[in-house]
Amino acid sequence: MIVDDHKVATLVATSLLSIALLVPYPSVALAEETAPNPAPISSPAAAAAPAPVMVTIVADGAESTFYTQARTVADLLAERGLAPAPGDYVSAAFTDPVTDGTRLVVRTAIPVRLAVGRTARTVRSADATVADVLRDQHVRLGRSDVVEPEADSALEANETIRVVRVATWTTHEHLEIAPKTIERTDSTLATGKVETLADGAAGIRDTFVRFTRRDDATPQRTILASRIIREPRARILVRGIATYSSLARLATQGFESAVHMAGSALHMIATAYTANCAGCSGITASGFRAGFGIIAVDPSVVPLGTKVFIPGYGRAVAGDTGGAIVGHRVDLGFDSETAAMNFGRRPVKLYILR
Repeated sequence: MIVDDHKVATLVATSLLSIALLVPYPSVALAEETAPNPAPISSPAAAAAPAPVMVTIVADGAESTFYTQARTVADLLAERGLAPAPGDYVSAAFTDPVTDGTRLVVRTAIPVRLAVGRTARTVRSADATVADVLRDQHVRLGRSDVVEPEADSALEANETIRVVRVATWTTHEHLEIAPKTIERTDSTLATGKVETLADGAAGIRDTFVRFTRRDDATPQRTILASRIIREPRARILVRGIATYSSLARLATQGFESAVHMAGSALHMIATAYTANCAGCSGITASGFRAGFGIIAVDPSVVPLGTKVFIPGYGRAVAGDTGGAIVGHRVDLGFDSETAAMNFGRRPVKLYILR
């Protein structure tokens, strides 16, 4: 009975040991159950996500401000559906980073007509002003050139930018002043006959002139200053209105009346002179203005102030003297060189009037 109980006891112990090896130790299980949970591990994508920043985009003048998580300018443009074409303007590089406060300007290129002088062409430009277009198209402006519209004007689609080349220069000129022609009538001169009493002479005007030429047009002339340095002298013509019979009567009456009033007659050699001769002042020794009707005499033969009559010349006054007028010589005054040359040198009879 004892033996049997011992066998039974051994069998029970062996069974319990096997069960103990199969069942986990209670303290280990408890430790595992009470250990804290490990910290969760974030994914790479979640760790790299940027915080939103505020940016402003001005697209063709339309401005908008918003928050974005775009990292670069290229990302920002794509996010807003903007795809700039070649020639369009973007104020930053596509690879530039986007930061808080970024302001991005985008302008689409538009067609404009550029006319410089007589040359014109159409260009596409995304510039903001007319001046920017001229700079990018390498158009150099002269000091007097004109730009239409003005250089600081905003650019508009399909407008024409005109550059007018303006050239200016100044000249100094001596201009002739044409003499006037004065006509007189003479009842002692045959009808249709014209004599020149004074040839006249052109005057001279000293002038500063500015010329302005726009493109290839005819230059415009502007007088800046002007002064007359020599006055013109009028040309004087005498036109006859007398008939032959009236002239004959006049000559006869004049000669007869002159002879009747004459106290004596002198035979003289007559020459002719004008007030325009070289060295002449135009004023005679008696103070008269030289010209027709004033004759030069030798005062010892014909006293100054004596009234005389000379056939073929007419009435005159002895009002001048001359170094070559000695003895029975007389110099007859004329108003023009032509008339003096026509008279020449000839013998005359001089009647001294009472």
